[in-house]
Amino acid sequence: MIAPEHLSRIAVWSKELTDEEADRACRGITERTLSTGTYLFHRGDSFDSWTGVVSGIVKMSTVTSSGKAVSYTGITNGGWFGEGSIIKNEPRQYDIVALRNSQIACMTGSTFRWLFENSTGFNRFLVTQLNERLGQFIAFLGHDRAFEATPRVARCIAWLCNPVLSPGIGKHLEISQEELGLLSGLSRQMANRSLKVLEEAGLVRVAHDGVEILDLDGLKHFGE
Repeated sequence: MIAPEHLSRIAVWSKELTDEEADRACRGITERTLSTGTYLFHRGDSFDSWTGVVSGIVKMSTVTSSGKAVSYTGITNGGWFGEGSIIKNEPRQYDIVALRNSQIACMTGSTFRWLFENSTGFNRFLVTQLNERLGQFIAFLGHDRAFEATPRVARCIAWLCNPVLSPGIGKHLEISQEELGLLSGLSRQMANRSLKVLEEAGLVRVAHDGVEILDLDGLKHFGE
């Protein structure tokens, strides 16, 4: 169980809830810490929790039957995921691994389903989130096949800073070049070169602790 004040800090969707619904959410959430490289679950696992990132970065990825590693996206502060698997009551179709020490919030499946069945505000949030994530993955299919390294890095940064899926980020993304490479499916060196190109284009400013976003829309459409 977490406190109502803490819920409001880690979950933007809680603003849509009534007092009764927020209390139910608080009683159904616990937190845990994942150290760097630790998996929250693997593809095929039955993991009956809706999950949010309180702090840190986790990667959503999988390995194909041919052995190819595929990175879908990163999830950062304020991002919640896994609603589709709980709604469909199916095993997870991807791995979740921490790229750095990360604090994770887990809502029990029973609490999620109660909110899903009873809360208009919660469902409004879910529709918005699912619609945003659908657009992200449709874009991912085209970008992965059609673009070179720098556009892939640009879109990776843009997706990490998506105000709907990661409302806790803002304009400064704390991420290392190694982490950015892992999320983009590139080496650290290639991620570094791509960041320099994006910086020269006036889209980002590279800092010692991450990346400052100067033009989010430009990152989304870089290379088109």
